Amino acid sequence: FTSVKLSGLRHHLKTRSEEKRHLCHLCPKAFGTATLLHNHLNTHTGTKPHKCSECDTAFVTRGELSRHRRYKHTLEKPFKCTICEYSSVEASKLRRHVRSHTGERPYPCPLCSYASKDAYKLKRHLLTHTGEKRYECYVCQARFTQSGTMKNHMLQKHGENVPKHQCPHCSAFLSRKSDLGVHLRNLHSYMEEAVKCRDCEEAFHERYAFLQHRKTHRGEKRFRCAQCRC
Repeated sequence: FTSVKLSGLRHHLKTRSEEKRHLCHLCPKAFGTATLLHNHLNTHTGTKPHKCSECDTAFVTRGELSRHRRYKHTLEKPFKCTICEYSSVEASKLRRHVRSHTGERPYPCPLCSYASKDAYKLKRHLLTHTGEKRYECYVCQARFTQSGTMKNHMLQKHGENVPKHQCPHCSAFLSRKSDLGVHLRNLHSYMEEAVKCRDCEEAFHERYAFLQHRKTHRGEKRFRCAQCRC
């Protein structure tokens, strides 16, 4: 087994653990419970047994249905911070928020002393080691490893040429407010039906997150499992 990313190797090692005895017969993944395996198999077959009672959409897992109902129908935010007034639709977002209070950084870099409270920020940090420059200045085509560095470059070097409307979720700058609205709807809005990656079966409810994930499959597979020859 080889992987583009260290996280891919770690996931593979976990699937070989005795704790994950429920094996998928359609791909190399393994799961700790039969329920998780059953939900995973639905992603292969396209089965969506969990139907929304308030609209025509259906979902692979009960968790996806619950999230859909909170986003689209009930607007409930059941996951509440015990330290401040923050509340969230999703438990994962609350866990990330709580780290801003505790200072916990559970995502360490395997190559240096850096650690992050957010998995996405760790992925972004790893680019500083690989040298990959995925962010390009649209004015002069200079390339950067970090989106923040590119933003600073555009503001300092190009001044008035920089569009005024910045996306709050990514490094995009738009000339008109209406263009920003289109950008937000097309790339950052919640999609009821998740987009699945053809290489690893990961699924995303935001198109931008899916496009960023696809980039992780580019390039050489550098991390090799020492426990097998696959």
